[in-house]
Amino acid sequence: MDILSDRPKIGQSTRMVLATDLDGTFLGGSKTDRTALYDWLRAQPDVQLIFVTGRDPEFIAALCAAGDVPTPEYVIGDVGTTIARFDKARVQPLPDLEAPIAAAWRGLSDEVQDRLASVDGLWLQKAAFRHRLSYEYDDRFDRAALSVLDGLAVDLIVSHGCFVDVLPKGVSKGPSLLRLIAHLELDADRVLVAGDTLNDLSMFQTGLHGALVGGAEPELLDATDHLPRAHRCRHIGAGGITEAIHAHNLHPTPPELPK
Repeated sequence: MDILSDRPKIGQSTRMVLATDLDGTFLGGSKTDRTALYDWLRAQPDVQLIFVTGRDPEFIAALCAAGDVPTPEYVIGDVGTTIARFDKARVQPLPDLEAPIAAAWRGLSDEVQDRLASVDGLWLQKAAFRHRLSYEYDDRFDRAALSVLDGLAVDLIVSHGCFVDVLPKGVSKGPSLLRLIAHLELDADRVLVAGDTLNDLSMFQTGLHGALVGGAEPELLDATDHLPRAHRCRHIGAGGITEAIHAHNLHPTPPELPK
């Protein structure tokens, strides 16, 4: 059994919360650095874990079932359009928190797909979507072609040199994380966010303590250059998260710094 499943729920004796992106961040870095961070998290009942990712609930459930990573208490998935508890090995959406997101997306999916169908070099990802659409693109794609969505109440995130996310206007990782923090009555000053691409930008714009892990997308580094709490990490992925825990002094017994 994962030790995290025996922890008190978030808000009870919570000293620190790690709200982290997955690909390139929590799942990134060397095996040594990942193991050190994961073992530390499993051993700290006062450190709570939230996954904040573009991945869908099915991927997250499968990842946790494999047993390699610590299990989160909560999940913000689908680039911020899913807000859920992780319980009984499943991502279980929280209807009250998701209601404004669902309402904002209602009726948009078909319209977005119709308008983007004629854009060269752009195709829908093979994933189950909740209140958003995500596309991939190749070198035929012209970003200016996204103007076909002008007039719709959506936001666009182009990231990692190959992805386009279409989200309800005003919805992304950062705003959804703030909604969850308020719902759980957390001390925002004890929350560390971690990410590496432009779809993580809104997390850093919240003003929370941040870990821009090593190898982060240059566009993300440029966009966060003015944010004093967005720590630029030397180490990649999990090692960068550990580095930021030290840099922000968020726990009295932090994991050992990477070599």
